[in-house]
Amino acid sequence: MTNRATTDPAQTDRYTTLQSLLDDRHTCRAFSPDPVPRTTIEQILTLAQRTPSWCNTQPWQLAITEADSTDRFRKALLAHINGTPTQSDLPFPAAYNGVFRDRRRECGAALYTAVGVARGDHEGSMRQMVRNFELFDAPHVAILTTEADLGIYGAVDCGLYLTSFLLAAQSLGIATAPQAALASYSPFLHDHFNIPEHRQIIAGISFGYADPDHAVNGFRTTREDLDNVVTWH
Repeated sequence: MTNRATTDPAQTDRYTTLQSLLDDRHTCRAFSPDPVPRTTIEQILTLAQRTPSWCNTQPWQLAITEADSTDRFRKALLAHINGTPTQSDLPFPAAYNGVFRDRRRECGAALYTAVGVARGDHEGSMRQMVRNFELFDAPHVAILTTEADLGIYGAVDCGLYLTSFLLAAQSLGIATAPQAALASYSPFLHDHFNIPEHRQIIAGISFGYADPDHAVNGFRTTREDLDNVVTWH
């Protein structure tokens, strides 16, 4: 049997392009202050809008900041998190056990090494955590929400949309940082962006141009071998 995917040059080129986008994309944790033109943001959104969804419900909606709006949100968020307990619209992981704990620890250790935070440096660890709420100095943030009545599958569809957004941005040279951390203060986001209660906050996406000189942007996570995630039948 002929493998059409490997003999058709066009298919090979498309696979290689997607592979390059996935390999090159990373969570940017240091942005330059330069804003992204509105036309470029609209290109990202137009491409992400092609994301498939259950019954074509397209449950995603976004609140996106530009210019001074980003700085106002950043300052208000930093003031809010000081002493305020976390609260999310959707439940966060109950626990990280086994291999999931191991992967999480590996990721954290590599990140702290990249930014020079030594093991046991609680002040340094806290400072790096707060960088989430500084949006890593990004000039823009998108708050992604789903319709509550659509339940878990609406959230799953928004996860697909999030991936499309990240890859569309990568294709245009725009760096991104998907951030569930922002959703841990959902009541504040609802109030700040006037998001109605029937919209559940999935995550934030800080985005802009990466700071190429910051050491943290050299940090990369690993991926498991297929044998560890696939069972063939």
